Amino acid sequence: MRYLNFILLAILALSNGYFMVDGGKINYKDALTKSIMFLEAQRSGKLPRNNRIKWRGDSGLDDGKLAGVDLVGGYYDAGDNVKYGLPMAFTVTTLAWTAITYKSELKTTRELGNVHAAIRWGTDYFIKAATKKNFLWVQVGDPVKDHQCWTRPENMQTPRTLYKINQQVPGTEIAAETAAAMAASAIVFRDVDQKYSRRLLNKAKLLFDFAKSHKGTYDGECPFYCSYSGYNDELLWGATWLYLATKKAEYYKFITEQAVSSSVAEFSWDLKYAGAQVLLAEMHLSGEHSVQNFKQQADNFICAVLPDTSFHHVYITKGGLIHLRDGANTQYVTSTAFLFFAYSNILTKNRENVHCGKHQIKPARLREFAKQQMDYLLGSNPNKRSYMAGFGVNPPTQPHHRGASVPILQSKTVVECGMSFSKWFQRDAPNYNELTGAIVGGPDKNDKFIDKRSESSMLEPCTYINSLAIGPLAELAVHGK
Repeated sequence: MRYLNFILLAILALSNGYFMVDGGKINYKDALTKSIMFLEAQRSGKLPRNNRIKWRGDSGLDDGKLAGVDLVGGYYDAGDNVKYGLPMAFTVTTLAWTAITYKSELKTTRELGNVHAAIRWGTDYFIKAATKKNFLWVQVGDPVKDHQCWTRPENMQTPRTLYKINQQVPGTEIAAETAAAMAASAIVFRDVDQKYSRRLLNKAKLLFDFAKSHKGTYDGECPFYCSYSGYNDELLWGATWLYLATKKAEYYKFITEQAVSSSVAEFSWDLKYAGAQVLLAEMHLSGEHSVQNFKQQADNFICAVLPDTSFHHVYITKGGLIHLRDGANTQYVTSTAFLFFAYSNILTKNRENVHCGKHQIKPARLREFAKQQMDYLLGSNPNKRSYMAGFGVNPPTQPHHRGASVPILQSKTVVECGMSFSKWFQRDAPNYNELTGAIVGGPDKNDKFIDKRSESSMLEPCTYINSLAIGPLAELAVHGK
């Protein structure tokens, strides 16, 4: 009987041909806590007294000085020391959506305060960046010079060049995304700090007006953050969050009469349609009949991703992981998991299904697939390893990250950029500092993974990978299966 029970347990632990971590038990609460800690490791500026990342120090304290303004704060997006406006805003928007959707779960896990702090670290910076009407500071740091030096942000001496958008140099994507971030955050802080919430909402309104009245793609963040999808998705996204925050007819009219939408198979810092469609599908199911088409487009996103529909065209590895493209591929994994969980809950609440032609998909299937994606990242995969630093079995030890891979140096230490790569980047050993909670770029389309920081597509973490992981992890930590 002992052996029979063992066999039965083994069968139950088997998922897609490989065993779950620790017999199927993943500590989602620990992963949730650590995923938030990674965002704290990405902070720029004067760090708070309760800073949990002890190897991080103050940095970028002169940001904005070149133009006589204060642009201290915000986030470094990934493993470099540049502050890019578009991915930073998307990070904050998705954090705010998480705080709204998973408020109860984050309270239960005692992480709501930490998520609020993460949002505010970004919105405090955006308030500084949006100094006046039709104007926004969108980047701090010369990316070319920055990428020529492998050093901690605490010791960087590369130019902190400032980039802006205005009436002469528009940037609809960044203006609309920042408007979305501030509108979504205004909802989060409405019951916490009304004055701050109103301030964010006023800034959001002005930025959205700027985005739609001065249309144009800003190419200044290329080749690092090029907007390949155009700006129509950000306009729909921004209008949706402003309508949710204000309930004003002007935003509803924009959504139903002026906005452009399209069925897509990804949700990312560059392509926001699917996120807006899920939000608008919920509005439709709550009685807003004029946005019915967005329910079908939200369904189309699900149908394009799920491998068991005839409409799917997203590549799934043999191990079961979504793979859209090399280079921080896990961003599409966490974003899909987020939307699948969020939409599953919306559909369940409204007793609805996903319609893929004549085939109907029940909400439980969305939840199952989302959990599979998160479990893969946390260790339930063919390589039997975690892709979150400092978590689970055999996690990555060499994230492609300057701050983590360079030892703590005296604040006035001058780093010779020419030698920095041979000294620290090419060093084949674990990083000096653990980048706790960072979800790295992940394996390739063959489930192959190499833990060497030179493999940037596999090892570089990004804030928007983690911002979209927090919701699914909160869901799993509280509700499990």
